[in-house]
Amino acid sequence: MGRALIIGAGGVAGVAAHKCCQNSDIFSEIMIASRTKSKCDALKAQLDGGKTKVETAQVDADNVSELVTLINSYKPDIVINLALPYQDLTIMDACLACGVHYLDTANYEPPETAKFEYKWQWDYRKKFEKKGICALLGCGFDPGVTGVFSAFAQKHYFDEISTIDILDANAGDHGYPFATNFNPEINIREVSAPGSYYENGRFIETPPMAIKKVYDFPQIGERDMYLLHHEEMESLALNIKGVKRIRFFMTFSEQYLTHLRVLQNVGMTSIEPIDYEGMKIVPLQFLKAVLPDPASLGPRTKGKTNIGCIFTGTKDGKEVHYYVYNVCDHEQCYKEVGSQAVSYTTGVPAMIGAKLIMTGKWGKPGVYNVEEFDPDPFMDELNKNGLPYHENFEPKLVD
Repeated sequence: MGRALIIGAGGVAGVAAHKCCQNSDIFSEIMIASRTKSKCDALKAQLDGGKTKVETAQVDADNVSELVTLINSYKPDIVINLALPYQDLTIMDACLACGVHYLDTANYEPPETAKFEYKWQWDYRKKFEKKGICALLGCGFDPGVTGVFSAFAQKHYFDEISTIDILDANAGDHGYPFATNFNPEINIREVSAPGSYYENGRFIETPPMAIKKVYDFPQIGERDMYLLHHEEMESLALNIKGVKRIRFFMTFSEQYLTHLRVLQNVGMTSIEPIDYEGMKIVPLQFLKAVLPDPASLGPRTKGKTNIGCIFTGTKDGKEVHYYVYNVCDHEQCYKEVGSQAVSYTTGVPAMIGAKLIMTGKWGKPGVYNVEEFDPDPFMDELNKNGLPYHENFEPKLVD
């Protein structure tokens, strides 16, 4: 039916590419492009032989002119940005110049500041409207599916949602003393930043990892989880009408936190450049270089993830509690697409969002978050593409 350009060649891009090929009736052609073409070629070798035609290319995602040249040459229906969050704006600029739809899984983050928010991308709304193309932001799992879950709850089960708690649990074990399940630089910046939650019309900041809760996750069991700032809270606060509180929690083991504290104490998580033998280096970028590549964790990782949302609110004057979640098995993901579940739960929704735009079920000119579209076709695609959802109308609430 059409063609997609995937920018990036890491774990998430690998999953998205596999899933595009599984949906060859929609994705008749794909191109995988990255700064390191050998990674793209290795991925192509895994995918060749199916109905989807796979090509590769080298591109610097920081360079708008290179991106424009590639997009104009390949002429995709959509660009799926699975590169670094630092590169969101250059890729959006290129899509604007070429008149091509855009999708990403994480909002823009300036390289020099550990701060992520939607403002920079929302500022593109008028430009995308004028060009007649759609930019879909944050179409991974969280953000992404968590926004679809929220829209689904609002549409089917609530007259008004009062609270949303987003819970992200990874009970996977990769066997390393310390490793991150997605890009180490982005992961550590996210975890070490101050936390925040939305309440009564404003965001309240907390010290990093200061609020801890224990929750009994279906199919995983009890886990320690910590309140973090997370980007989907910003869009949900605007798009879920009447919501009074939104919180985001993620699980971490004590071993992970101990390693992180030591690295912080010795300065290895700093994003401030330092002089080293006449060169400027960023400690966190050096740490990323010595940590295991998240794309290599697939064959080692066992266990499951559980990501979902707990809602409270009212329907027909009665109080309603609703929990919707997905459980994903690391080993099953590796058998299917050669990846662990963290990459899988991000790459599958990216493919689904692109599929819905390409088929016209989603999308209109402008810049949008996932909860601004009809959730039903997305929820159907989750069940069809390896991320089935579960519902509980009597969940234990987070205190």
